[in-house]
Amino acid sequence: MLTTTHAPGAAETAGLRTLLDLTTVPTAAGREGRVIEWIRRWAERRENVALSTDAAGNLVLQPRTPFAPRPGSSGAPLFITAHLDHPAFVVERALGPSTVELAFRGGVMDAYFDRARVRVHPASGPSVGATLTGRAGGAGRAAGAAGGAGGPGGEPLFKTYAAELDAGASADGLRAGDVATWELPGAEVDARGVVHTHACDDLAAAAAALDAFDRLLALSAGGEALEDVRLLFTRAEEIGFVGAIAACRLGTVPRGARLVALENSRFSAEAPIGGGPIVRVGDRMSVFTPALTDACARRAEQASARPAQPLATQTRAAADAGARFRWQRKLMSGGACEATVFCAFGHAATCLCLPLGNYHNMADLDAVQAGTWDAGAHGPPRVAREFIGASDYAGLVELLAAIGRELPETDGAMARIESLYATRGFVLNEKP
Repeated sequence: MLTTTHAPGAAETAGLRTLLDLTTVPTAAGREGRVIEWIRRWAERRENVALSTDAAGNLVLQPRTPFAPRPGSSGAPLFITAHLDHPAFVVERALGPSTVELAFRGGVMDAYFDRARVRVHPASGPSVGATLTGRAGGAGRAAGAAGGAGGPGGEPLFKTYAAELDAGASADGLRAGDVATWELPGAEVDARGVVHTHACDDLAAAAAALDAFDRLLALSAGGEALEDVRLLFTRAEEIGFVGAIAACRLGTVPRGARLVALENSRFSAEAPIGGGPIVRVGDRMSVFTPALTDACARRAEQASARPAQPLATQTRAAADAGARFRWQRKLMSGGACEATVFCAFGHAATCLCLPLGNYHNMADLDAVQAGTWDAGAHGPPRVAREFIGASDYAGLVELLAAIGRELPETDGAMARIESLYATRGFVLNEKP
């Protein structure tokens, strides 16, 4: 379901440049080097940004000159997090002069691999087109050249496929560990204001974090006091959150920190594209830290000048009147995210997400999962570009900037409850 109707102008499209650029960079779990280099260049162009890596290769960005602390803030670091990988292939080995074995790292239904088109990205030189010809018999480890282990009992961790390179291409120039992605058209913003691009999950979130951090840097340079905001970019989320787990085990996330994980979550009629960024209260595995989720929701209501949905006493038009952007508050139980990992390690964590179309590049997913896809009429299911609303992305950047300016830690729910009792408890003195 799409509720987006606004076609962005030239200035707004220019404001999406980080999003359009970053989401077309090839990446895979464990092979995020191109995205890491993109972010490294981004940081180097900004005088007050320091970039560091932990032993697992996760990235932390923070101001070289710390932000002046907001009066009343606890001083606890506030990490905005996103992961740097997307479901994709990694070259395992050459099977012949023009054939390679690819291991797929991520969650995509088997039906989408039938004769699918991919592009292999060598370390240097142009990408090479190829067609998947069927399952291969390789080990499907964490990349043959990397010496990774198989799963429990020695079974493959990843599905492997044979890929026949396009005519004239040779496997000689490819190496184990090279990334291969689905072959997709370029990124674009359509007339409805919908952004179609290769890998929204989770590079759109990383782009939003960077755009919001730019705003906070400018506010700090102008003398405004802020939260102690840092960015954490994790690796290998798509194969089991292993970068986030490492960040907790290594102490990259210090005790007492607050974490706002960013994600892209499959949209639905209840969480539509165009309905705004989502304050996600939980996923299919857990419910996130209630107080931090509530704080983000309160900041969303303040920053947007709008409730998540119209109150019982409001019309939708009244709720939207004067609103700066829409936002939603939802469970989003269709998948799991890194906020669950952070909470499991005892950290205060929650999630903000963008409603996402063509989740993991799977077009027509509802029909395929329901078993109603007519392969006889339409052929096998095909991958396509993921898509999000441009207005949702802009709203997420606005919300992150607002959270970076102020994220109160008081229990807003209890304050509201006490206010209700103080102003309305007198009716309990009336005769029932």
